[in-house]
Amino acid sequence: MADTTSEQLPFGRLEMGSGEPYHPRLGDLAFDLGAGGRIGVVVALPREGAKTYKLRPPGGGKEWSAPSDGSTLRTVPVPVTHVTLLKRDAQYDHRAQRAVMHVQVHFEDGSNVESALLLTPSEVLMSQIQFERLIQRRERARGRER
Repeated sequence: MADTTSEQLPFGRLEMGSGEPYHPRLGDLAFDLGAGGRIGVVVALPREGAKTYKLRPPGGGKEWSAPSDGSTLRTVPVPVTHVTLLKRDAQYDHRAQRAVMHVQVHFEDGSNVESALLLTPSEVLMSQIQFERLIQRRERARGRER
């Protein structure tokens, strides 16, 4: 598992969720909703006589416990590095009043996944203005290079 610190994961206030319990292995990073959203390395698993997970901050520090059922534990998400447009036609869903652009989301671990960027009509107009400005800046920069 790659070294990751909580400073790399910008999360807001976390609430207890109703998602599936996570049963991490020894050495995994776990996100503990029961400890205020702290991230820890699993240093001990539940077993006879020790009915909790033991976690420690990734850089070391004071251990804490999490319930053995994994109800407060979640996987630590891999951070997104960037998103790129796929070479596919954009579509407009009239019923949903949304434009759909196909994108590829790239993650810090090198993996990626295809997804969709959904835009309201006002976001499409705002994007058009921004793209027109980018095109003008590019043309001006290319003119200076010649």
